[in-house]
Amino acid sequence: MACANTSWSEENFSCSICLDVFNSPVTTTCGHNFCRTCITKFWDGQLKYKCPVCNKLFNTRPDLQVNTFLSELAAQIRTTVQVKEQPCVEPAEVPCDVCTGTQQKAVKSCLMCLISYCQTHLEPHQRVARLQKHRLVEPMDCLEDRMCKKHDRLLELFCQTEQVCVCLLCTVTDHKSHPVVPLKEEYEVKTAQLGKTVTDVPQKIKKRKQKIKEIKDTVELSNKDADREIAHGGQVFTALIGCVEKGRDEFNQTVQEKLKSTVKRAEDLIKELEQEIEDLTNRSSEVKRLSHTEDHLHFLQSFRSLKDPPPTRDWTTVEVRPPSYLGTLRRSLDQLEETLNMEMRKLSDAELKRVQQYEVDVTLDPDTAHPRLTLSEDGKQVHDGGVVKILLDNPKRFIEDICVLTRQSFSSGRFYFEVQVKDKTEWGLGVARESINRKGETEWTPETGYWTLDYDNDGLIFSDEPDVRLPLRAELQKVGVFVDYDEGLVYFYDVEARVHIYSATGCTFTEALYPILYPYLNIDNENSAPLIISPVNQTD
Repeated sequence: MACANTSWSEENFSCSICLDVFNSPVTTTCGHNFCRTCITKFWDGQLKYKCPVCNKLFNTRPDLQVNTFLSELAAQIRTTVQVKEQPCVEPAEVPCDVCTGTQQKAVKSCLMCLISYCQTHLEPHQRVARLQKHRLVEPMDCLEDRMCKKHDRLLELFCQTEQVCVCLLCTVTDHKSHPVVPLKEEYEVKTAQLGKTVTDVPQKIKKRKQKIKEIKDTVELSNKDADREIAHGGQVFTALIGCVEKGRDEFNQTVQEKLKSTVKRAEDLIKELEQEIEDLTNRSSEVKRLSHTEDHLHFLQSFRSLKDPPPTRDWTTVEVRPPSYLGTLRRSLDQLEETLNMEMRKLSDAELKRVQQYEVDVTLDPDTAHPRLTLSEDGKQVHDGGVVKILLDNPKRFIEDICVLTRQSFSSGRFYFEVQVKDKTEWGLGVARESINRKGETEWTPETGYWTLDYDNDGLIFSDEPDVRLPLRAELQKVGVFVDYDEGLVYFYDVEARVHIYSATGCTFTEALYPILYPYLNIDNENSAPLIISPVNQTD
């Protein structure tokens, strides 16, 4: 309403509910006048319909009609009364629902009338005994949303089953068997949860910022690694290209020299033959000329002076053979292969040094060991003890395959370990997934969950379907195993020779991986040496 003083005339044309000049005034059958909006809202909050002034009860809700005469007079009053307006409501405050002019700030909201009142329009609730029974609360917006749509009662309870606000009647109907608590009690629980959230969120934000930094640092490190690898690879390939070009030039030179030697021999023989032809032609001419003379004296004297025929070679065995290039290209490629092998050894050495940085400390798990196996106290060695021990049944234990897993498993990242195989005639080692069959015999392949290197009388083998047979390395004493879980890689190395043995690429890992050792049977003390998990010696 307008923030202004009222005159006597204005008071006589004011609604007794909003205390403002009538707006669409209506008259009840008892003769009292109200704004249509005010009386409508008033009756909406009542169980029985009665006049706010004289308290007369009506059997049914009266059908109100606008009092035209009073409406015209009220309009004249509005035009004649000077109202001093002033802004009374700040943006964050609740406005009075009754004020018709510039709205003032509400000081209370009535949960019975569902109306917010400024100090002026609150006066009837403080004066009228019946209105004093209404429940007043601090100013609230959208009061209708605080009422139960079904029972038209205040939402003052909380159903913990369906997590909704309910009224008192709801607890004996739709939510009869549900636990309910006062809104205040649930409010305290929820605010406590919010308080924890308020505490946790900054920590979560901090952790995520740290993760962003880790990712960015990883990307930066990856860029540096990529640049370094490209530079190193460029040097290696440049050197290899130089070797190839040098080998090509040397090969071409060898072929050209062989061809040049053959051509020179042919030219020398042709020159010698041409000289003999010339000498023979000259003698033939002399003989022919002498044979035509009839002077006996001259013939005999000339015959004595006739030169002996020039010595000639027996050309029947003389031949020019085309040069043989057989083996020339192979020898050049052998030399190139030697150079490549040397570069590969350098590469393997550098690669091994890098993967050794991912060394993990693993120990053997006795709960997985086959009953024939004997483990050292530190869990680093295993061999076939020759006797099947009687052990308690354990779902993790191998029953058929004579092998053992480590206690540690890996489900991401990279890891590396080394196993000494010195003095053993048979062995197997690598990694296996957690769900492998431990109670029966299984073909060891990547398909069944094994990525292993094996050595026996047949030589060195990567177990697959079919097996991959590898060149037998002399005096293989220690094997390094490197796994990149995320990239799906398993590499095997000859640690002492510092060379790469085999790579399993394109592997799919979907569960935890365990290092696995298979010392094989010890028969007649021929394979008694243990497999030993060894610490990495970076100076190797």
